[in-house]
Amino acid sequence: MASADAEVRDKAFGDFYNKALHQGSVYPSTVASLPFLFAMADDPATPDRGAVVALLLSIGWEVIDAEEIYAVICGPDGEDSTIYPDTANLMREHADAFVSYASDPDPRVRRAAIQGLGLFLDDAERAVALLRDRLGEESEVATRGLVVRTMADLVLRLPAAAVPARRWFDALADSSAIDPDTRLTALVHRARCAPESVDDRTVPTVIRLLRQITPTPPPEENKEEGRDASRPCTCVSEPVPGPDADVPGHIVAAFADLERHGRVHAPTTALLVAFHEALDARLDDRTALLAEQLSSPDPGTRYDAIDMARRLITAWRGDHTRLVRLIGVCLAPRDAYTAAAAAEALGSLAALAEPAREALAAYVTAHRTEHRADAWASPHPEVRRAHQLAVVALAGLGDVRALPSLLTALDTGTDAWRAVNVAGHLPQAAAELTPRLIRHLADIDPSLEQPGFGFTALTTALSRLGDPAAVPALTDALRAAVRHEQWHTAQAALKALASFGTRASSALDAVRPLTRADNMTLRTAAASALWELEHRPETVVPLLNGLLEHHRDFDAIDLAGRIGPPAAPVLPRLRQILAGQVEENTRNEQNGSAVLNDSWTLVHAAAALWDIGGNSQADTVLPALRDAWKDNDATTRDVVACLDRMRRAARPALPQIRAALAQPHRYDQRWSGAVASDLDIVHTCRTILTRLHNLPEPVPGGEE
Repeated sequence: MASADAEVRDKAFGDFYNKALHQGSVYPSTVASLPFLFAMADDPATPDRGAVVALLLSIGWEVIDAEEIYAVICGPDGEDSTIYPDTANLMREHADAFVSYASDPDPRVRRAAIQGLGLFLDDAERAVALLRDRLGEESEVATRGLVVRTMADLVLRLPAAAVPARRWFDALADSSAIDPDTRLTALVHRARCAPESVDDRTVPTVIRLLRQITPTPPPEENKEEGRDASRPCTCVSEPVPGPDADVPGHIVAAFADLERHGRVHAPTTALLVAFHEALDARLDDRTALLAEQLSSPDPGTRYDAIDMARRLITAWRGDHTRLVRLIGVCLAPRDAYTAAAAAEALGSLAALAEPAREALAAYVTAHRTEHRADAWASPHPEVRRAHQLAVVALAGLGDVRALPSLLTALDTGTDAWRAVNVAGHLPQAAAELTPRLIRHLADIDPSLEQPGFGFTALTTALSRLGDPAAVPALTDALRAAVRHEQWHTAQAALKALASFGTRASSALDAVRPLTRADNMTLRTAAASALWELEHRPETVVPLLNGLLEHHRDFDAIDLAGRIGPPAAPVLPRLRQILAGQVEENTRNEQNGSAVLNDSWTLVHAAAALWDIGGNSQADTVLPALRDAWKDNDATTRDVVACLDRMRRAARPALPQIRAALAQPHRYDQRWSGAVASDLDIVHTCRTILTRLHNLPEPVPGGEE
């Protein structure tokens, strides 16, 4: 690290971060290095002293963040270790070193050290004074912002600093003599420390300051008319990956997405992200701020605002029409880089993207008519990606104007995986899409151990299109998968065939033998398909006994529920599964292990009990559903679907249903289908409430 050779130094720092601070973990070797690191940081002759101080700060952040969570860990010798709190205390003992570094003549050392004043000093009064003085000594905008942010970090760590820091924030934010960058930073970090300080003037003031510090682009960049979509975009351009037949397109795209993830395009982005976090549930304020960001003359600000807006819309319920339309405006013909981000965001919004439908259609159509008919396969990588993502978003809305590009993808094979993923949203175009999907299905080698993404996506698309012309091809694919013992592939084919119901009865000869397969998952999928293809309970119900005998197979449980009353012979087994899970959950809670509760077993078993036994099972089903819902929000969609089927018997769950509707957050925001799932939950809950409101109260002892 002290080498005169810059390449040697870079490798040494990289090795340290990768080996002695790997993913934030602190080891005995990390601690042993601290005296040497401080010695290098103290020596004016050390090259890259700023990098050394930054490394020390990184170690300090990790141990102080983790000292309470990992107060005691298992050390390398198997003994208890207090390495995190011990190292945190060691860093605090060196607080004066950071005080010295923060006033160093080298600006790189100062910038690296400033945050240490808020992290390692335990004397709140001294830390506040040092930071206040530091701001007066710094003229560089980014460094001044770092000083203000550090003051907020100090307040959040040491509440004793709150009163003097709040006065300082107020003075900075309200002073017209202070530069707008620092005023904006002070406003944001005051909100972080004191959310109650946010009032009706805060966001308008932030917007006004943003306008003052936002660079004005050249006049020609403000002209929307006359832009030529065929010209290279004026944005960051991605390298074109070389052809590699061994790497599927969706894998290449996934790695490219990872490379783009976390990019920041405007100096105010991190500050505005922090402000949105501080505003939290103040959705009107956040919408106004995002509208300003999305309309900014600065392209970097607009770009970064797209993901902020997407996060707001996917996390919070409400009327987001204004933001969706503004994201649609970001589909600018000459800025394919930003247009791709806007299209991708709209594609994640499910039905909420409706206000941007015409913007998407106009963008897609303009590419095909003004640029090139096969824009899906454009030689410019960013134009190609933007067009494809806009087509995907448009198809997700069921808009047939996406069809020409999807057909290009399927006919040429260029990034066909993207087209396959959304083809199922256009059942009105099944006559054109189904034959092409069948051809792609036939091209998959059934002997591969993992046919992977393509096969399942194709069978799902054919299932959603619902064209019976796909049944022979799916049957052939099933036979081939069985012949090559590719059980995962066979299950996907069975699921697709089942979706066609009795229209796929020609596949019965291929399906029946699989109900006796050794692979239990395959056997369950075959039994499920057999039921859908011929609806003969006398054939399928006897199979359920074996499927449910020794394990809890959710697919088998769900199959019993779909069969309904004719599956009554398995009611005792379902009650046994439910009771066993209730007992296990109770033991977990008594042992302090509630996190291990299996809510999904409760939901699946309870729903099947209701679908088979009806009102006679209500006293068992309803408590199980409500307990599962209380323990695990992720079960909400399944729970309310069953409550909907229970009709009047769902009345005792009304408080939970009302609470589900009243909550401002969307359910299960961690997965890509969260918006569609939450919209479905809201619709179902409203349906239940309307029905129960219109039904008369039950008469004691009377019939349902």
